[in-house]
Amino acid sequence: MITALSLYPGQLDQQSINTIRFLSVDAVEKANSGHPGLPMGAAPMAYVLWTGFLRHNPTNPHWINRDRFVLSAGHGSMLLYSLLHLTGYDLPLEQIKQFRQWRSKCPGHPERGLTPGVETTTGPLGQGFANSVGLAIAESHLAARYNRPGHTIVNHHTYTLVSDGDLMEGVASEAASLAGHLKLGKLVCLYDDNHITLSAGTHITFTENRALRFEAYGWHTQTVENGNDLAAIDRALRSAQAEQGRPSLILVRTHIGYGSPNKQDTFGAHGSPLGDKEVKLTKQAMGWPLDPPFYIPDQALAHFRFALERGKQAEAEWDARFSDYAKAFPDLASEFQRAMAGELAKGWDADIPIFPSDPKGMATRVASGKVLIGISANLPALIGGSADLDPSTHTALKALGDFENPCDEAGNLQGSAGGGWSYAGRNLHFGVREHAMGAIANGLAVHGGVIPFTATFFTFSDYMRPAIRLAALMEQGVIFVFTHDSLAVGEDGATHQPVEQLASLRAIPNLLVIRPCDANETTVAWRVAIETRNRPVALVLTRQEIPTLDRTQFAPADGLRRGAYVLVDAPEGKPNLILIATGSEVGLIVEARQKLQKQKIAVRLVSMPSWELFETQSQEYRDSVLPPSGRARLAVEAGVTQGWHRYIGDRGDVIGVDRFGASAPGSVVMSEYGFSVENICQRALALLEREHV
Repeated sequence: MITALSLYPGQLDQQSINTIRFLSVDAVEKANSGHPGLPMGAAPMAYVLWTGFLRHNPTNPHWINRDRFVLSAGHGSMLLYSLLHLTGYDLPLEQIKQFRQWRSKCPGHPERGLTPGVETTTGPLGQGFANSVGLAIAESHLAARYNRPGHTIVNHHTYTLVSDGDLMEGVASEAASLAGHLKLGKLVCLYDDNHITLSAGTHITFTENRALRFEAYGWHTQTVENGNDLAAIDRALRSAQAEQGRPSLILVRTHIGYGSPNKQDTFGAHGSPLGDKEVKLTKQAMGWPLDPPFYIPDQALAHFRFALERGKQAEAEWDARFSDYAKAFPDLASEFQRAMAGELAKGWDADIPIFPSDPKGMATRVASGKVLIGISANLPALIGGSADLDPSTHTALKALGDFENPCDEAGNLQGSAGGGWSYAGRNLHFGVREHAMGAIANGLAVHGGVIPFTATFFTFSDYMRPAIRLAALMEQGVIFVFTHDSLAVGEDGATHQPVEQLASLRAIPNLLVIRPCDANETTVAWRVAIETRNRPVALVLTRQEIPTLDRTQFAPADGLRRGAYVLVDAPEGKPNLILIATGSEVGLIVEARQKLQKQKIAVRLVSMPSWELFETQSQEYRDSVLPPSGRARLAVEAGVTQGWHRYIGDRGDVIGVDRFGASAPGSVVMSEYGFSVENICQRALALLEREHV
C-alpha cells in the first residue's frame, strides 16, 4: 500500500531525480566501469517522461499497448536500469549492484531479452534511434489495420533518448529522413544535448544546427534551454504529443556529469567512473548522503512505484476495450492476437507455388518473388520492402498497398483516391537507405505483430551488417533478402559482385544463411524463413536464370531443411567422389557429374544451401551426407573459400573466388573464374589422381 508522501512536490521531484543520478553513479563506481555522465545530466528529462507521460506496466513488460522507450544512447545504460528498478520492474537492487558483472541482468549496454523492460538492444550508436522509427512504423501500421471507429486497440507512442553520437552516425540521418517523410507523429525523440562526446567537446566535430537539420527532414522541433527545468520539459513533451503530423525532436540542453565539481561538462564524465573522491565531492555538493551507497529514499521509491498502480489500471482499461473490440470484430481480434503472439495462421502457405522442372529455369530472385506473393496473400503480418530495388529484387507485394502517410501537406489524399497509400499498406519504401532499412526492420520485429523483410543487392549487405548482427543478437526473426548473389552479376563489375559476403554473414552467430539452388529450394527457403521466429534469416538469391531440377530424378527440395542433403547418389551409395555446391553452382555440378560418370567415376552430389541448418543436424545424419573418411570432396561456390575446410577435409579442394570480380557478361566472368563444367571436371580428376598417389 502506497502511503502519503511527506515532501513538497518540488522537493520530491528533486529527491527522485537525485535518486536516479546516484543509483547510477554508485553502480558505475562499484563496477569500476561505465558511463556516469549521461545519467547525471539526463535524469530530469527521463524523470519527467517516466513519471508523467510513459504508459507502461512494470508487472507486465509485454503489455501490447504500452508506450515504447528506447535508450539509443545505450552507453548510459544505468539511467535505464535505475528507472526500471525504481518503477517496479523485476530488476532487484542486487542486480543493479552487479552492473557489468558476469550473469548480471544489467550488462554494459541494454540487451533485449536479458533485462525486463528493455525494448531493444542498443549501444552501437544510431541503431536505437533507427529501431525507434521501426517501432513507430509498426504502431502506425497495426493501428491502421486493426482499429475501427469507436474501437481503438493500438494507440501508443515511441519515445527515444539520443546522444550527440547517435545523431552523428549516418544510420540516424537515414532513419530520420524517412521518419519525417512518413510523418510518424507518435515518435518523440529526446536529445541529450550536452555538447560532449567521449574524447572532446562537440565543437571540434559537430557544429551544424541540429534543430534546422531535423526541420528540413520534416520533424517538429523544440528546444529546452535548461535540462533541469522540469516544467519546460513537461511543456515540450505535451506539445510533442499534440503534434500528430510530424515526429518530434526535443533538444534538451543538459550538462554531462551534472553536479560533479570537477568533471561536469568534461569528457572525463563520459566513459569512466567519477572516482571515489569525486563521488564524495559530488554527493556533498548535491546534499546527498555519503553512505550507504545505492541509497534510495523511501519517499522517492514510493513516488516511483505509483507506476505499478497506474500501469495495472491502464492495462485493465485496455483489456476492457479489447474485450469490446473482440465482440464487435471477432475475426480481426483473433488475427491481431495471433500476430502479436507471433503465431502463423493455418493455411498461411496454401498458395506457395511448386515449380515444374525446366532446364532453362528461372532466377531464384524471380522464384522468390512468386513465392512472396503467394505467402503475403495469406499472412497479413508480412510487411517489408527494398532499398529502392523492387523491380530487381522482386519483393513488391502486389495489390497490398504502400505504407505512406495518405495526406499531403495540405491534408489532401495523395494520388488517385489516395493512390493506395496509407499506413495500412504493406509495401515499405525505404529509399536508398540500406543501413537504416536493416535497423528499422529490427524495430518492426521487436514491436511485435509483424514479420518484417528487407531486400537489396547482396554486395550491399555490408551496409546492413551492424543491423543484421543486432537482429541475430536479439534473436529476432527478420528476413533479409539479398539478390544478385555472385560474379554472375556481370557487367556492373567488381563493385557489385559479392565475393566475401557469404563468409561474412556466415560468421555472425545465430544468423541463418540460405542460398537455394533452384526455384523449389527457394520455396522451402521461404517456408523456413517464415517459420523461424527466433533468429534472422538471410536469403541469398541469383540474378541469372538457373535450371529448375527435375525432382523425380533428384531428391526433394525439402532436403533444404537439413542444410545439406544428397541430391543424387552414386550407385549403391558408394561414391569415390563427392561434389558439393550451393546456389547456382549446383547446376554446374549436376552437369559435371554426367561427364564424370562417362569416365566410370562414381559421384555423389550434395546440395548445401545452409551451413547453419546442417550444423544443427545429428552427427549421424551429417556423416551420412559427408562420410568422415575415404571420399574425395570438391566444393564449388562463387565466393571466398574461407570456411570450406570444415566440409572438404584436409585432402579436399574448393573452387571459389579469393579475389575481386571483373566487368563482363556474367557467363563470361563465371567461366573465366573457373565456374565451368570443364574446370570442375578437371579439378575433380586432379583431386582423384592425388588421392591415389
